[in-house]
Order: sequence, then structure tokens, then C-alpha cells
Amino acid sequence: MEISSVKMLYKHLIFCAVQRCRMSDDLCRLTVKLTSSSRFRLPIVRISVSDTGVGSKPEDYQYLKCRNDPILANQWDGMISLATTSISDSEIHNLNVNIKESNSAGRLTKLPSTSKNGAKFSGTEVSVSISKSLDDLLAEVTCFLQKMILLKIPKVVMELLVCGDDPLGSQIERRILAIEGNSVYSPVESIECLKVGLKDYIRKHQTCFSTGENLKVGTGVANSSSSSQTNSQVAEAVVIISEMLEVVSSSCIREQDMTTEILHFKDFVPCSIAQSSLDALTSINWKSYGLALRSIADHDGSVILEWENLPPDFHIHIAIHCYHRKVKQWVAENILPDRNLARKAVKCALDNLKENNQGVLLSTRALKMCDYAPDLAKTLSRLIFSSNDLNFQEECCSLLGVQSQEVNTDNVGNCIREKIISVIGLNDRNSQKHKEAPTFLFEDDCFQKEDFMDEEYQECEEAYNSLDL
Repeated sequence: MEISSVKMLYKHLIFCAVQRCRMSDDLCRLTVKLTSSSRFRLPIVRISVSDTGVGSKPEDYQYLKCRNDPILANQWDGMISLATTSISDSEIHNLNVNIKESNSAGRLTKLPSTSKNGAKFSGTEVSVSISKSLDDLLAEVTCFLQKMILLKIPKVVMELLVCGDDPLGSQIERRILAIEGNSVYSPVESIECLKVGLKDYIRKHQTCFSTGENLKVGTGVANSSSSSQTNSQVAEAVVIISEMLEVVSSSCIREQDMTTEILHFKDFVPCSIAQSSLDALTSINWKSYGLALRSIADHDGSVILEWENLPPDFHIHIAIHCYHRKVKQWVAENILPDRNLARKAVKCALDNLKENNQGVLLSTRALKMCDYAPDLAKTLSRLIFSSNDLNFQEECCSLLGVQSQEVNTDNVGNCIREKIISVIGLNDRNSQKHKEAPTFLFEDDCFQKEDFMDEEYQECEEAYNSLDL
């Protein structure tokens, strides 16, 4: 693996710590610590990533390479300090790794070990020194960890500490990010944690939109066909629609645009999405959900979907998590992901959201049909009241569920319109999944399907169900 930037460096160190925690059977603590100092009047920040997971191995860092880049060379000297121990070790192993050293034999420098004095514990601390502003680095790391907390990683708690010197020469320490995470052995499935985490993320970052119970949520899971439990891959997706609040400021309106950022995670760490998976997402039939995708691109690790017809009063949020079911080696990131898993998971989440929320994500065809519903309902209502047969009028109103005191042309028309739109939505959901017969406006057990549909209607139904909506 080639390190090409400071951001890539600390993200990789955190990724490795998370995988060591996942391999541990116990509750794991992960701490990221930034310590500021100065050298030759240049700001220096020491990044330390420590965990209480299984111990690391010196060979785990042998495959790292440092790109020959002048910007990176000015910020990092290529040195990594490592202190690690396994539960069965009697001492803590200390060593330095020089990533810029081309000779693999000379990359590792073993330092004197530290005795554990009979204590039983495991863990790793990896440190690097970076020439960069503390404020800039702190903002980047905080954003990265806040996204990672969204996953609520089982058995892992995290914190972000910042240390520096005050004017009087004493060292001060402050916790920027409180310890968070799923600290218990929870039977809750990972997808449920992702759903709750995305809801919390929306509450914190989307103040212009509705929160809580008003959020419309869909979830989807896709599994690889690999027979190996070790390398079995899983993709989970959560799609949430949040509606804009009735009273919003002008700044909120300006922030709302026709885009959706996909929060993408790999093995419980935020990361950029592979180009193959990005291409697979483009192939989703978005029109079957009433959406027109204008473009999809990866901007500095963030996947942005741009829509052509997103309604102005709601926003779409998408989170995707691809991970290996069991971790035997923490370098499992080198295993190529299934390009279609993310697509399948997102599509399942969209179908789930559509099925559980009436009238949401209707296909382009269904939306066009709904445009005719008001005029059709008004015509049917007028036909009912144009009859001189009061028994006929009462029977129609009874079938519609309209109370006698509410009987008038407008109320009956509105009721018919709602039923038409409801049937269109129900048939739109069923068209892909079950190919069921269409739901009728008025249901009665005495009517049979074959008595109700003539040959022409059957042909229309078959043509409709054959469409890939």
C-alpha cells in the first residue's frame, strides 16, 4: 500500500487499530491523541493511535510504501514508532519503522523492550510526527471520527485527545471527542446500528430538516456468494428521506440543493468508494423510484449524487457499509470488494423504503398516472351525484367510507382521488416484487377477477407488469 498524503496515513493507522479491535474478544478502547509542539519554529503534531485489541506484528507495516511527493516529504519523514504486545507476551515490543527505506531489511529498528511485570493485557500504539497546523489536523481527524461513530462499532469505544503546552510551560490535555460507541455485547444486527447512527448524524448535521419519527427509512443487506466464512463480504445500506421543516431560514434554503452525499464505509472505517462500485451504482434504474440521476462522482473521497428532479422540500441521505464478516488478518482491506454488493444493498434499501412508506419514491410512470387522478376523481364524483337514484349514491358513498354528514361532491372527489393514488402506489410497489394482480378501487368478495377484467384489460396488465420499473 502506498501512502500519498497525511490524511491517508492517519486513516490507515486508525483502520488497522479498528481491525485489531474486531479480532479481540473483549471490550476494546481506541484512542487518537494529537500532541502539538514546535521544532525550529515549525508546528509539529504527533499523532498517536492506540488500541487494546490484539497485538500487532512488525511485518504488518513492511508492505507500506511512501509516495515520492514533495508535499508529503515536507510534512512527514516516513518514520513510524510502534509499541505492541499480545496477551501471551511478557513484555512490550518497541521498534521504529522507516517507510522511506528501500531496503526491507533495514526498515525495522528494534528498540529495548519494556517488561509487563506479569500483567496480562494486549494492545498497540502507533505514532507519527507531522509538520502541520494543529487546528487543521484536528478538524480533519474530528470529522473522520464523527463519521466513524455513526457505525456504532460493537465492543469498541473511542476518544480523541489533544495535548499541548500552555504559555506557562505546563502541558494541558483536553478531550475533544467523548468516548462513544457500542460498548456492550449487543445482539442488535449491524444494519440496525447503521440505521440509528445515520439518524443521529442527520439530527446533528441537518437542522433544516425534520428529525425523529418523521424520517422515512429504508434498509438493505447484500451478501457475497463466497463459500469461505473468513472472506465472506457483506454490504449494508440505509436510505433516509428527511422533509424540510415548515419554518426554515433563508440560509437553510440556500444549503438545500439537488445533491446527496453517500457516506461510505469499509470494514467499519470511512473510506472512498471503489470506482467499480461507483459504476455499479450508476446502473441502478433510478427512474423506478421517481428519480433522475444527472451525475455521480467521487470528490476527494466523498461520493456525490446530483439529481435532476429532487423535490425542493426533502433531502435523501445514503450510507453504505461494506465489510468482511470475519477478520482473521487485519490486512483484509487488500481483498477486492464485490462491485455489485453496494448496488444490491442500495436497491434493497430503496425497495424497503418504498414498500413501507405509501406514495414515496413512486416510479416515473406512476407519477404520471397520479397526475390524472384529480381530474378522474372529479369526473367520477360528478357522475355519482348526477344520478337521481339516491340508493345508488348512498351505496357509492358507503363503499368509499364517506360519512353521511360529509356527503358532497368535493369530499367524495377527494376520497376517490386518495384511493386512486393509493392503488397506483400499491401496484407500483408490487410490479417488481410479486407480479400480483392490481388492487382494485372497490374491493368486494362477490366479484371475481375473471368476471371483472376483459381480454383487453388483461393484455394491458401483462404489459404493465413486464416493465422493469
